[in-house]
Amino acid sequence: MKSKTVPRMAVHLGRLKLKNPVMTASGTFGYGEEYADYVDLNKLGAVVVKGLSLKPRLGNPPPRIMETTGGMLNSVGLQNIGVDAFIENKLPFLRKYDTAVIANIYGETYDEFKKVAKKLNAARGVHALEVNISCPNVKSGGVIFGSDPKIAARVTKTVKEETSLPVIVKLTPNVTDIVAVARAVEKAGADAISLINTLTGMSVDLKTRKPHLKNITGGLSGPAIKPVALRMVWDVVQMVSIPVIGIGGIMTARDALEFLIVGAQAVQIGTANFVNPHATLEVIEGMRQYLAANKIKDINEIIAAFQTK
Repeated sequence: MKSKTVPRMAVHLGRLKLKNPVMTASGTFGYGEEYADYVDLNKLGAVVVKGLSLKPRLGNPPPRIMETTGGMLNSVGLQNIGVDAFIENKLPFLRKYDTAVIANIYGETYDEFKKVAKKLNAARGVHALEVNISCPNVKSGGVIFGSDPKIAARVTKTVKEETSLPVIVKLTPNVTDIVAVARAVEKAGADAISLINTLTGMSVDLKTRKPHLKNITGGLSGPAIKPVALRMVWDVVQMVSIPVIGIGGIMTARDALEFLIVGAQAVQIGTANFVNPHATLEVIEGMRQYLAANKIKDINEIIAAFQTK
């Protein structure tokens, strides 16, 4: 009796090779250590850590999380321990694992992006940087870095100049034309693109007639945004030549496979981690089962297999 062939799951994001296409989404998996009792980090394609800034950040005042129909709103405000504390206190733990570590970074000025990138470039155990351009540029009147193609390109170029690591640029969906931003960061040297970040939303308390979130608005994530995310990934994949990572409402292997079929070469699991700490591993196993059931030998065979006719 012939043994069943185990499908190949490895994917390449340019220079970055992952054992499988499933990554964690920044801000939903802490610094990896928080989930290590529930998830064997060695089984993940990559761990994308909580967004890192130049200095520690407390984030926004509570309440800052609100459950919504099919998802959740958050206005955590990018709370984090700062890049130096991450390198000293969190990175040594992640080095124990044979899994790619991707540091998500952000800044409120170009100089902050530059300094954070430089520090992480010198740190052992970081395999790539993911640049969050969904934050405001305080020196440009609070304009969101990712809302203007030229500004997004400048951030990308600034980071690229300070690192030899692959640079992934994470796009905000809160723009008129996400394809224009994607093409701009590609031209500026981005090695890959991840999308989407959260959609801006809000919720009202009928008793008090006040917002549920102290910050008034927050980022909407979860199953409710998946159709929007899938469409935006499809739009971008057709217009860029660099790898695309799909994010947005992925709860199951079926969801993840949809993103791969429309052209994403990897996916990130976010809100699902809050609902089910084992979500990432279940998605990986579900993908493997799908490939085996359909006699597909390599995950790459289904990437960009989308047919419109």
